Amino acid sequence: MFPFISRNKTPETPEPAPAPAKAAAAPHPLDGVTGGAFSAATSGERAAKVREWLATNPGAEQLQEVFKELSARDKGAAKAIRERMDEMRRAKGQEAIAAEWAEKADKLLGASKLNIADALAWQRDAAKAGAPLSREPLSALKTQLADRVKTIEDLQHRVQVQREAAVLLAQRVEVLSTKSYKDAQSAEAALATDVQHWQDQAAVLEGDASWGSVEARYPSMLEASKSQLLLVWDAFQSALKQTLAAADDAQAPLPTVPVWADEIRAGRGLPTEVEQAAARAAAAKPAADPQESKRAKQVVQEALKALQAHTAEGHGKGASSAAQQLRAALKQHGKLIDQDLESQVNTALIAAGELEGWQRWSADKVREELLAKAQGLLARPEGQELGGRKLQEALRQLREDWKKADQSGPTNHALWKKFDEACNAAYKHVEVWLAKVREEGAKHRAEREALIAELKAWVEAHKPSTDWKRIQRDLFQFGDRWRASGHVGEKAYAELQEAWKAALHEASAPLHAAQKQSIARREAMVAQAVELAAAPNLNIDAVRELQRQWQTEAQSVPMDRRHEQKLWDAFRKPLDEAFARKTQQRERVQHQLSARDQAVLDASKALEAANHSGDAARIQAALDGLQQALQAQQAPVSAEPAAAAPAPAAVPATDKDAAAEAAPAEEAAAEDGGGAGGAEVAAPAPAPVPPKPVIAQRSGDDRPGMRRDAPAAAGRTGKPGGDRRDGRD
Repeated sequence: MFPFISRNKTPETPEPAPAPAKAAAAPHPLDGVTGGAFSAATSGERAAKVREWLATNPGAEQLQEVFKELSARDKGAAKAIRERMDEMRRAKGQEAIAAEWAEKADKLLGASKLNIADALAWQRDAAKAGAPLSREPLSALKTQLADRVKTIEDLQHRVQVQREAAVLLAQRVEVLSTKSYKDAQSAEAALATDVQHWQDQAAVLEGDASWGSVEARYPSMLEASKSQLLLVWDAFQSALKQTLAAADDAQAPLPTVPVWADEIRAGRGLPTEVEQAAARAAAAKPAADPQESKRAKQVVQEALKALQAHTAEGHGKGASSAAQQLRAALKQHGKLIDQDLESQVNTALIAAGELEGWQRWSADKVREELLAKAQGLLARPEGQELGGRKLQEALRQLREDWKKADQSGPTNHALWKKFDEACNAAYKHVEVWLAKVREEGAKHRAEREALIAELKAWVEAHKPSTDWKRIQRDLFQFGDRWRASGHVGEKAYAELQEAWKAALHEASAPLHAAQKQSIARREAMVAQAVELAAAPNLNIDAVRELQRQWQTEAQSVPMDRRHEQKLWDAFRKPLDEAFARKTQQRERVQHQLSARDQAVLDASKALEAANHSGDAARIQAALDGLQQALQAQQAPVSAEPAAAAPAPAAVPATDKDAAAEAAPAEEAAAEDGGGAGGAEVAAPAPAPVPPKPVIAQRSGDDRPGMRRDAPAAAGRTGKPGGDRRDGRD
């Protein structure tokens, strides 16, 4: 079938003679420069040769030439050369920038006046331009500018200090002018030393090399302080010198300082300036004007009537206010009223004083009650002592009531002293309680801080964990422990609560993210459930798989109960409606069955029950009933075509048995079809054709070990037990 193939695979034609070996390539001219980089066998060796050659720091022209030749052969080995060339180019550019900004810095330092803003702007702009400020010479120039700016700022600060010192020295001089000239004479030497020291310091500031760079307002400020101090000091010295001369010579003029002049007058036995002014005023006092006297009398009478009205009505506060107004009017116009009106005023004031005494008595009654309450705070029987907080509130309320009593009448210092002692004695117990509260607060604060630290450590330990149920349980436990922690102050609690919220948010962030993803997956399953429920035929397998997925998701990711129940209701609702619709369809199909169909179904169920019981007589009776039901169902259907074709004479028993066995299967199929969710009821089946007699024959014995061409032995036909049933028939 196949042609013979020669086993000799040697070609008959002779092999061509090998080509002569190529002559050895000539070495590259730059091979000696680079140390054999061009003649290297592999790319790795070539790169190593290039690195060794770059370590010798070749020039820019040589680098350019080698890169041009080597990049055409091996770009990987030439990469190091390109990087060296780029580095040299950047270094050259930075040198140019550094030279430019160094020149600008030299100009700033060389100027006689340095502006602080320009010095700061130089550093900012140089950094923006990419100048190497960390290298020389820019680093040294930057340090020099910073020192220069610091010196200028120090000078400006010292000027402000000098101005304050000048103000203080001037105040010392002014204070001495209000005292005896002898005190001023004793303090003159110390003042002279301080003033001279101030002038020396000002001269040092003005002689500083950086004084010209100080802002313009500072030199003027120092100059104004200097002129003011020297002016006050010169006036003090001249006045003191004149005062000493007047003290030694009675004919010498008095000084311009009023206190010192009065002191000299007193030493000479002359009236003081105040006494002289009073005498001049008394001498120059004109006679009383009748109109002024009439107006003063009218004002005093109006104030007197108001006081008498309040006194008659018993208004304590109103009487006190009216008495004050009457006293003020009497003080202003007392010299212009007559003697009768003045006596009426005194009588009214005495009556108001009696009313004030009654108010003092009533206020003292209130104070005595408050004193008794304060003393009774610690005199309570056992079991009725007030707690720390209640005792503190009671003391606060008692002190408020005492203030109100003081406002309604004059104070009573004796009762106040007793009341204050009783309150202080009770407050000692409050202090003990406060100390205990502070101690407990510190302890509780430490516990809360430890809980926050524990939560943070728990977050670090459970970062890779995906056991969301355990994570949620641990977070709930942390929350319960936080709520069960003790009391702390409001301020401390606000700080701790903020730290706790931050730590809890960090701890619950993975769980919240997982819950968010779970919600998205569940919403997708809800949409899928709606889609399955809307299908004409409900896919039970798909529904079961979807329910399994929902259970898996619910068991893996916990979430809020209300939200989870809401999603579950949304998921279950369309499926429940679909199953309810299917049940309704099945019931509708069952209701639409005829009486004969129902009889067939009942007979098939009876046969099934008989099969389960195993009773032969019962099974036979059930078979007979089912056969009769089928015959009753087929009779009216076959009545119509009876006219067209003659009915068969008889049906063999075996065919009747087959029909009896087929009927339950058909009814079961019809029941299954209704249960599958079909919406329409099947049309009535056509009249069955009378079955033909079937005779089973064997062409041979097909049992193992038997001959196929031999006829088989005759056996019973029909189902087991058919011979007995035929015999009975």
